[in-house]
Amino acid sequence: MLGALAGDIIGSVYEHQSIKTKAFPLFSPHATFTDDTVLTVALAEAILHDLDYSQVIRAYYRRYPHAGYGGSFHRWARTEGNPPYNSWGNGAAMRTSPVGYAFDTLEEVLARAKRYAEITHNHPEGIKGAQATSAAILLARMGEPKAGIRRCIQGAFGYDLGMTCDQIRPTYTFDISCQGTVPQAIIAFLDSTDFEDSLRNAISLGGDSDTLACITGGIAQAFYGGVPAPIAEKALDILDHELRQVTLQFMATYPHPLPAV
Repeated sequence: MLGALAGDIIGSVYEHQSIKTKAFPLFSPHATFTDDTVLTVALAEAILHDLDYSQVIRAYYRRYPHAGYGGSFHRWARTEGNPPYNSWGNGAAMRTSPVGYAFDTLEEVLARAKRYAEITHNHPEGIKGAQATSAAILLARMGEPKAGIRRCIQGAFGYDLGMTCDQIRPTYTFDISCQGTVPQAIIAFLDSTDFEDSLRNAISLGGDSDTLACITGGIAQAFYGGVPAPIAEKALDILDHELRQVTLQFMATYPHPLPAV
């Protein structure tokens, strides 16, 4: 989960200033957490305490009203009892990483990812994006090699994962859909040599950089055995006290590789 938060923070400054290079300062002085982090931590808290995610997510929205949410989410979150709004947006995938770390079978991961996505993103593409991201994290945790992860995700979800970052980068533009974000984020992981390289790949594609890196970072942490200590420490330092405490509690409750030295 921390890998997803680090990706969001590092990518935050490039969301509306797309870059097409991997050579950039890892943590800009202006880097901050966005709605990707807020809603991910909200899901972590809901899982930790077996709470209604729709209630938790609204509470976090009220606590962090200016984190960068989309217009449809703003409208949904402001009124109790609002129905899902049939979104195919990448918000379902950006917040789902706790599912891949908290549950240990593919059946449960897919069911939980669907359950937590469809409170807002009940469009088939929104659900699919959350399920594919969660499943990739679980497979990475299980020690599945990259070729196996690629094969499983392509087979189960129909995403084309055959391109490389170098092939995607020249023509890729800002895209908030799951179908235009999740495959590219998974490829950024598949094309990487280590955790940091995965985030550089994702951000270098341009587009919705914080969400791309958030999705990629969640998978990369599971595969590479943790988040390098300098990145983990900086990301935790940028979180406020509440977000940090929930993150650390989640990581302690659902042990997965902790920050690597």
